[in-house]
Amino acid sequence: VQLQASGGGLVQTGDSLRLSCADSGRTFSSGVLAWFRQAPGKERAFVAAIRSTDGSTYYADSVKGRFTVSRDNGENAVYLQMNSLKPEDTAIYYCAARNSLVVHYTRQQYRYWGQGTLVTVSS
Repeated sequence: VQLQASGGGLVQTGDSLRLSCADSGRTFSSGVLAWFRQAPGKERAFVAAIRSTDGSTYYADSVKGRFTVSRDNGENAVYLQMNSLKPEDTAIYYCAARNSLVVHYTRQQYRYWGQGTLVTVSS
């Protein structure tokens, strides 16, 4: 599994941004695909996750109603649509994957990681 995240950038408060994460090795079969983020000086934190089999989604309270996670099983990709962005959303965003279908909210439970993409929201 080789995850590659993209789509970050510099936006203003209230703008939208869509992150993408593809498995370039196309070896991820099933499990949970997730997004985490790490702001400067903070721990890497869970943002959202989706189960590849049934599409069930899970969100951190801080992004509920603003972010939407989706996947394209045919393309082995997961997306994070981020709307109504706030300065506190500024962070490096990482995609992650685990083969188990059990959703976890801690980074230690995810085996595969992408390289991260920087999102900066200016006020």
